[in-house]
Amino acid sequence: MLERKILVTSALPYANGPIHLGHLVEYIQTDIWVRFQKQRGHCCYYVCADDTHGTPIMLRADKEGITPEALIARIAAEHQADFADFSVAFDHYHSTHSPENQTLAAMIYQRLRDAGHISTKTITQAFDPVKSMFLPDRFIKGECPKCGAQEQYGDGCEVCGATYSPTDLKNPVSALSGEKPIAKESVHYFFELAHFKDMLADWTQAGHLQSEVANKLTEWLDGGLQPWDISRDAPYFGFEIPDAPGKYFYVWLDAPIGYMASFKHLCDKQGLNFEQFWQENSTTELYHFIGKDIIYFHALFWPAMLTGANLRKPSAIFAHGFLTVNGEKMSKSRGTFITARTYLEHLNPEYLRYYFAAKLSSGVDDLDLNFDDFCQRVNSDLVGKVVNIASRCSGFINKRFVGRLADSLAEPELYAEFIQASQRIAEYYEAREYGKAMREIMALADKANQYIDEKKPWLLAKQEQAETELHGVASMGIQLFRLLVAYLKPVLPVLTQQAEQFLSTNLAWPTDAMQPLLSHTLNEFKPLMTRVDADKIDAIIAASKDNLEKTVAVAKPKQFEAIADTVDISDFAKLDLRIAKIIQAEAVEGSDKLLKLTVDIGDETRTIFSGIKTAYAPEQLQGKLTLVIANLAPRKMRFGMSEGMVLAAGPGDKQIWLLSPDDGAVPGLRVS
Repeated sequence: MLERKILVTSALPYANGPIHLGHLVEYIQTDIWVRFQKQRGHCCYYVCADDTHGTPIMLRADKEGITPEALIARIAAEHQADFADFSVAFDHYHSTHSPENQTLAAMIYQRLRDAGHISTKTITQAFDPVKSMFLPDRFIKGECPKCGAQEQYGDGCEVCGATYSPTDLKNPVSALSGEKPIAKESVHYFFELAHFKDMLADWTQAGHLQSEVANKLTEWLDGGLQPWDISRDAPYFGFEIPDAPGKYFYVWLDAPIGYMASFKHLCDKQGLNFEQFWQENSTTELYHFIGKDIIYFHALFWPAMLTGANLRKPSAIFAHGFLTVNGEKMSKSRGTFITARTYLEHLNPEYLRYYFAAKLSSGVDDLDLNFDDFCQRVNSDLVGKVVNIASRCSGFINKRFVGRLADSLAEPELYAEFIQASQRIAEYYEAREYGKAMREIMALADKANQYIDEKKPWLLAKQEQAETELHGVASMGIQLFRLLVAYLKPVLPVLTQQAEQFLSTNLAWPTDAMQPLLSHTLNEFKPLMTRVDADKIDAIIAASKDNLEKTVAVAKPKQFEAIADTVDISDFAKLDLRIAKIIQAEAVEGSDKLLKLTVDIGDETRTIFSGIKTAYAPEQLQGKLTLVIANLAPRKMRFGMSEGMVLAAGPGDKQIWLLSPDDGAVPGLRVS
């Protein structure tokens, strides 16, 4: 088998909060794949970093009275501690706020600029004269122009549900300073994504993506590629654009470059050849594991940036779905928005690694953490099947045969059957079909336990003339246990280390050349894993619940009180609220307020006319997520047919403010 040279990354966690179980789906999935490659003898590097730039980081640090650098250093330590305790073994973990990232971001930008892929345009935005910064809509507050409710955001009223432009607010003020914002023009820098449309059309259909992802990208490509705003105005926590004083790279420009920067730091530390992995015609392999909510950035912007900078593109991008808990979106009120640290305080992390592996496939479907199923699988598969084999057989070996295994195999055919499963299980791991691999391994575990049940070593132990047979049966159980744990090694690294200590051998990937441990001395057996305690699950949920305090109701004008009091939940339930991705936005000739939006609602695209032109330039909206009413009757307007209603469109640096990556924001997701 030829050695492969592989570089693997996971998406960079944002340095603005803790790691939670939804994040861990990706890091555990990636770690299993990397461990499998290394166990098979390949040269495989796994790098990641904290994503540290952007307005949210800057504002949170300001609120805490510390520097952004101090904030991201603290979050980095917390993130890395969580990853380490879940056995996510990065070869290097870095930060996007690093010298390597600044150098590489500047290099890529300059190459894109010099090749004619960067343009500039003047746009108008709300500006806080006290804080001296441009304001996203969610940082503007005032009185609702429809119902008069106070303290409403610049993109919509939380009392009457009206949507509007920030300029429509009565008595608007900056949420940061309390000062009235002013309109101010600014020159922004844009990456001309459309220059790479032909390349992207070919690359996205050439097997680098899952089929469902490739099909979705075709829709986006057909909708047209707009220039991408890659600049932000000072003050902004990030890297200043080399030829533009006071202008900073938008966080999504330097975030993926963080993959390169992290690997560059590793190369410098270990004397590796960085260019070998990133040069335009590299023969090494490069894989990105990401969530399906950031496909647009990774499968369109990123390969276009790399191509424009004369660098290699990814070998493949593997997208996964989101995590639900007990069939629903993670919820703080239900106690199912669980941080990694809360889980670690109560349960063995290997339980979760195995459960995720048992549920993961190569597709982008969401994964559900059902606690009843979680307990049953762990207790049945790991404790009841795998660990139980060693527990049942080791006592006989240690007590009756001074810890030494028999000098021959009692069942050579059964041993050979376990070895022959190697190729099939390896193919499942390689294809990220972990669920299929776990089912295959557990089927072997069933056969091992069936063998022991049929031979009944506990009865043989009572028969003096059956001493040799007892030795052979108990030794055979240990041989099969060894192979099972070797197959599970990518998933259960801690249990594997403990098993290796007991077996007094390193567990390589099983092959035809693997010889059984004959006349081999074992170490003392120590319990490897205990059953899941249901009380621990209850404790996690209790610890994860929000401390729900009474919320002071916003006063409503009298003329609206009767209407609010008569709204029935059944009326609200009739609304089909969907997360939508804006795939195209264009001005409407003859209208001062309307933009024509083409939105992806999951199963189709819609055209919606929305009165947000005074707040947003069309190029600012492409790729943003918003909330729409999908079952609103189409409305004929003089500009065309509007097939829905946009309830809000947020402007955040990484996501719109209404949604966040933690919410599982994805086109077509229904909101209730």
